[in-house]
Amino acid sequence: MSFYRHYQRYKDFDFEAFFNKLSGEDIRRLIHKDRLSELDYLALLSPRAEAYLEEMAQKAHRLTVQHFGRVILLYTPLYLANYCVNSCVYCGFRVQNKLERKKLTPAELEAEAGLIAATGLKHILILTGESRQYSPVSYIRECVEILKKYFTSISIEVYPLEEAEYAELIAAGVDGLTIYQEVYDEDVYREVHPAGPKRNYLFRLEAPERACRAGMRTVNVGALLGLHHWRSEAFFTGLHANYLQNRYPDVEVSMSPPRMRPHLGGYAPRVRVSDKNLVQYMLAFRLFMPRAGITISTRESPALREHLIKLGVTRMSAGSCTAVGGRAAAGKSTGQFDISDERDVATMARVIYSHGYQPVYKDWQML
Repeated sequence: MSFYRHYQRYKDFDFEAFFNKLSGEDIRRLIHKDRLSELDYLALLSPRAEAYLEEMAQKAHRLTVQHFGRVILLYTPLYLANYCVNSCVYCGFRVQNKLERKKLTPAELEAEAGLIAATGLKHILILTGESRQYSPVSYIRECVEILKKYFTSISIEVYPLEEAEYAELIAAGVDGLTIYQEVYDEDVYREVHPAGPKRNYLFRLEAPERACRAGMRTVNVGALLGLHHWRSEAFFTGLHANYLQNRYPDVEVSMSPPRMRPHLGGYAPRVRVSDKNLVQYMLAFRLFMPRAGITISTRESPALREHLIKLGVTRMSAGSCTAVGGRAAAGKSTGQFDISDERDVATMARVIYSHGYQPVYKDWQML
């Protein structure tokens, strides 16, 4: 059984009716439960629960320290290529957008990797657009072989692959996968993916499980907040993460709650997701999944990211760049989207220390 069958149980669920039945006493009771059910998690995502964020925050902090300690793992993204054949309306790399398309040569990748490694980071996340012509699995594998000289952990955020292809990249040195479903609502998914292979909802939805079966060490899922109602999208993301954690207990499962950012093409968010909404999502998720990771990227502002450090975050990006070759090249290409927190790795490390936490550059070593 794939997660899709689990998703279908709630596809036509009446979220508003469920929310309207909740009382303040229901929320207080759930906050103090040791283990939450799926509908308990949904209740903590409700409008009613907004009045109890402080209590949720206190428990989320305790659970995070209990399971992860006072540490934040630092990583940074590295864009290998921006060629793409998809028409995703919310993405700066969509095929219709006019921008310089490029991919890194081995020499250019060495230059980028050297600059990043000089900051002390040992965890890297590599990204591409979806183009099997310009960024085939063989190209990604060759890049991984180069990056192994610089980093102890290499994660990928690329187009969904077959199980054998994930196994091929794992054998080359990849240990982590990040893949966002973007939006779990099937109808909205079809609207925002009008053309291209990414239009295949089910193939993307089942990609994390194919990676788990192939032997991936870490898997990170999420929905792009702003494309649909955030409460239902947060609910389905949590269900997806919980499904993977229960089915593949040896895999380190985590969640990211990325919000839409300005990008080439200018597609505006359909739904506004406030800072308060994002905090509620994170807190509810932590109470539902105490052992799962939570990743906050530089899409968010410096002030908010600092505020979130004690509220359940386990990973943060730093020194980010969303353009291909954007660190070493003299003329930067167009980025996938605008980042909000532009602070470098050293600055982020000082900030984390100032909040009583320890920045971690390396948390494991591949043998």
